[in-house]
Amino acid sequence: MPSIYLDLESDADRARLAEPELYLEGHADKLVILDEVHRLPGLFQNLRGLVDRGRKRGQRAGRFLLLGSASLDLMRQSGESLAGRISYLEMTPLDILESGADTQDELWVKGGFPDSFLASSDRASGRWRKDFIKTYLERDIPQLGPRIAAETLRRFWTMLAHHQSGLLNAADFARSLGVDGKTVATYLDLMVDLLLVRRLPPWHANVGKRLVKSPRIYVRDSGLVHSLLDIANLEALLAHPVAGASWEGFVIENLIGAAPERTLANFYRTSAGAEVDLLLTLPSGKVWAVEIKRSLTPKVGRGFHNACEDIGPARKLIVYPGTEKFPYADDIDVIPLHDLASELISS
Repeated sequence: MPSIYLDLESDADRARLAEPELYLEGHADKLVILDEVHRLPGLFQNLRGLVDRGRKRGQRAGRFLLLGSASLDLMRQSGESLAGRISYLEMTPLDILESGADTQDELWVKGGFPDSFLASSDRASGRWRKDFIKTYLERDIPQLGPRIAAETLRRFWTMLAHHQSGLLNAADFARSLGVDGKTVATYLDLMVDLLLVRRLPPWHANVGKRLVKSPRIYVRDSGLVHSLLDIANLEALLAHPVAGASWEGFVIENLIGAAPERTLANFYRTSAGAEVDLLLTLPSGKVWAVEIKRSLTPKVGRGFHNACEDIGPARKLIVYPGTEKFPYADDIDVIPLHDLASELISS
């Protein structure tokens, strides 16, 4: 199918859309790709009319491909204007299945943003990520709607990186930032909605145990974690206290990304210490219990065994940074990240 590409950050391309319906009707036989569509949020009303008229003529779906940053106002406006006419697809950074098993450490250190991962050196990659953080805070977020001081958000983002994989304690963040708990909740909602942070919910079921109710918090891209904490390379990362938590977040993002649609992701923890890093409830209803270890000789403690007794998962797995799969004990398999992601994407 022929296509036309418009970059709405370009003055010339925006000028073409001075009369959007007139221009786009002239390309009704093409796939129209509108990049950075959040720059022209008013365009959605025009697209609605074009889609409806095209339907009456028998034109199939998929005439417009809209690309752009996640924006709270944009998502709301597109949902209101194009209800029943739009489908959303979250485009995540590169994952282990795309980059390959042999790039695992590089992907972990640099993160999955293509310009960061493909940079010629750790230094060039780090520079790109620093610039991304600065630009996102100072330009993109204000353009997307919220009016929050860039330095305040940077401090909060950095605190989240230090707290990687930890349970949310809004009161601690509030004290450190000098704000109240509601403000911290607003900041966190913003970072989650912009796909920068993951709030991993606890698993709830009637198991007769006192379960932890607070979510775990992860900065989603490992490369951004390392830039926020001024970690320059693999050697520095392995010596840093955040290494284990960063690896955990990296594994979780890759596995959730590879899991089938409608898979539920949670963690499990009781007040008595039973714990599983990641529970994946597949669309079939089967539960996979995944423990994440940054060791070539991984071991699990009594907490994992107790949690599995509570939950009764169909599979018990330990993800580790090695390259071979082997049995551990009690029906537990030790498995490389790439192998488990491959199993999930084909399940």
